Amino acid sequence: MNFQDRMITLDGRIAMVTGASQGIGRACALELARAGATVALAARNETKLADAVAEIEAAAGKAAAFALDIASEESIKTAAKAVLSRFGKVEILVNCAGITRDTLMLRMKRADWDEVLDTNLTGTFLLTQAVLSPMLRNRWGRIINITSVVGKTGQAGQVNYASSKAGMIGMTRSIAREVASRGITVNAVAPGYIETPMTAVLSEELRQSMIAQIPLGRPGTDLEVAQSVVFLASDAAAYITGHVLDVNGGMFMG
Repeated sequence: MNFQDRMITLDGRIAMVTGASQGIGRACALELARAGATVALAARNETKLADAVAEIEAAAGKAAAFALDIASEESIKTAAKAVLSRFGKVEILVNCAGITRDTLMLRMKRADWDEVLDTNLTGTFLLTQAVLSPMLRNRWGRIINITSVVGKTGQAGQVNYASSKAGMIGMTRSIAREVASRGITVNAVAPGYIETPMTAVLSEELRQSMIAQIPLGRPGTDLEVAQSVVFLASDAAAYITGHVLDVNGGMFMG
């Protein structure tokens, strides 16, 4: 046996990653490219996207950047059309783009609720819908939604964010049932406390409080989340669908 043959490979696959300019999205794009996929990186920050594409190409990978505001239906349609025009299809979709607008529920403005739900949940739905047809025609696809541990546990001060992430879990399982007969799997990855630009703004007191809740005793890394995504995108995960993979160091078990 040649053990090299057992390594995960995505050679020849076309992937699209939202929120790819930084954090978990960027790490997912880099790891998918490392596994051999051609990656369409999508986000609002085109400068950071260009840097990520350059890093992939410097390592002999294939990638291209596409401007995308996941909160805008028009931007979603434009980006999806551009990606499909460039590559002909999207076989692996990683929905990672998301925002927070944290405050206690009694203080939360309607705009804070709407913006988070429109971005995290509705945007994910619209983009998935926009690129699904080629997967159905080709009878192969991987859709991976980046949700959150708080989508399962809830979190004080994040009723909008937790609701959007819980909604993503329901959406993941519903779409999984709709498209399974066409060879498409739909799964979610639920990170816990991961060191990213989004969590970098937390106070040291809150950071230590969160680490105290993690049995492994440390935050996770964006690479560890990305490696889980690559697994779910691969043929090694062909019999897994409708699943939520917890990547949280034991912070929540259930």
